Amino acid sequence: MAEVGFYHLTRSSLDEALPPLLEKATSQGLRLVLVARDSEHLDHLDRWLWAFRPDSFLPHGTAATGFAAKQPIYLAPNVANPNGATVLVTVDGLLPDADAPFERVVDLFDGQDAAAVAAARERWISWRERGAKLVYWQQRPEGGWIKAREEAGKGREAQGKGREGVGKG
Repeated sequence: MAEVGFYHLTRSSLDEALPPLLEKATSQGLRLVLVARDSEHLDHLDRWLWAFRPDSFLPHGTAATGFAAKQPIYLAPNVANPNGATVLVTVDGLLPDADAPFERVVDLFDGQDAAAVAAARERWISWRERGAKLVYWQQRPEGGWIKAREEAGKGREAQGKGREGVGKG
C-alpha cells in the first residue's frame, strides 16, 4: 500500500511549492507521474516546469511530446504510469484506485480554499480505510515543510501526533 503525503498549501501557491518538491524527488532518482485532470491546468504546468526559474527547468514530458518511458516526470490527465514512476503527484484532488502502482502519493491542496480542504479530509479518510500510511505536511513560515501528523491506515498501529487529519491544527 502506498504512503500518502498530504501537502497543505497555506503560504505559497501550487506554482511556488511544486517545483522544489519535484526537484527534490528527481534529485533522489525518483520517477513521477503528475496528474491534473483539467487540460488547461496541465498545459500551464507543462509550460511552468520549463520556465519557473531562469537558470533551471524540470525535465518532463506529456503524451504530446512522446518518449514517455524516458521522462523523469510525466504529466497526465489520468493515472497512467508510462514512465515506470514510483511516485504519483496529484494537484486537483484525484483519488486513484487502490491498486495504482505507486509506492508514494503526493496530494497537494490549496489551504485557502475551504472546499479543497474538505475534499482533502475526505481523501485522508478514504486512504486510511484502504490501509495507507498517511503523512500530513504543513508549510513553515520560513519556507519548506514540517511533518505535522503521521497516521497508520486501518489495520495498522497508529503513530499520530495527536491531531485529527488534514487541515487541523
